[in-house]
Amino acid sequence: MSDSHLVDPRKLYYSDKFPEQEQDTPAIQNKMSPKPDCGEESYKGHNRLEGRNALITGGDSGIGRAAAIAYAREGANVAIQFFPGEEEDANEVKDIIEKEGRKALLLPYDLRDDNAATEIVEKTVEAFGALDALVLNAAQQIAQPSLDELSMKQVHDTFKVNIISMFETVKAAESHLKPGSTIVTTTSVQSFSPSASLLDYAATNGAVSNFTVSLATYFTPKGIRVNGVAPGPIWTPLQLDDGKLDGDVPEFGQGSPLGRAGQPVELAPVYVLLASPESSYISGEIYGVTGGSPVTL
Repeated sequence: MSDSHLVDPRKLYYSDKFPEQEQDTPAIQNKMSPKPDCGEESYKGHNRLEGRNALITGGDSGIGRAAAIAYAREGANVAIQFFPGEEEDANEVKDIIEKEGRKALLLPYDLRDDNAATEIVEKTVEAFGALDALVLNAAQQIAQPSLDELSMKQVHDTFKVNIISMFETVKAAESHLKPGSTIVTTTSVQSFSPSASLLDYAATNGAVSNFTVSLATYFTPKGIRVNGVAPGPIWTPLQLDDGKLDGDVPEFGQGSPLGRAGQPVELAPVYVLLASPESSYISGEIYGVTGGSPVTL
């Protein structure tokens, strides 16, 4: 009997070692080798988010890009916040969204800046007339070989981008979120199994995981569901913008139980599920997409 319908997940996407490479800030997805798969060609929609209006932070590349493409193909209008300087990637996403017949809004904002997180919400509501799907995905990750080399400025910046901006975005969005709306956060396997070279990043993701569950306790009785996604090693520009220590890129993801790094498109269905009515009885959960590594809060 043929098993040709089965696909070995160890070989489904790129599984070799990555070429050694790095980029200056900000890292651009188009310049990566190999280029991450965010579903540009492969993701097929099924109208799960028809009529929704979404704001995705960090939506120009990597996981946020995969979510933005999937949301548009599922029927949503999509606003994407991105770090200024990443216009090349952001414009590609905008073109994909508009080719699906959906509205796209580009929001070049540095989430370290005061009021930036509030302004992206206000501009999304102004452009779309509503906001009912909020994906809090933007993050800073800078690896340091020792605590001595981890500056307090980096610590403050990482906390501002990764968790403080989430508080501000949700506060700005609350009055616009009606029953049936959803919030999805991006945390990390680092929240549960931190690396010594990512002390500040791991600490913020611990906060994001806790924030997600706490936020669900607050919002779920109002008919607004909140869930999180905890990726493992996913091939994104974050890794090339000082996100890994020197010499670590070739082995990236090789230590996962599946033996490879994940691709952003592999997370897209989870972000769609958590924003759609198909997950109507799910709130306060964190979904691990880690290649087999456990996540336990």
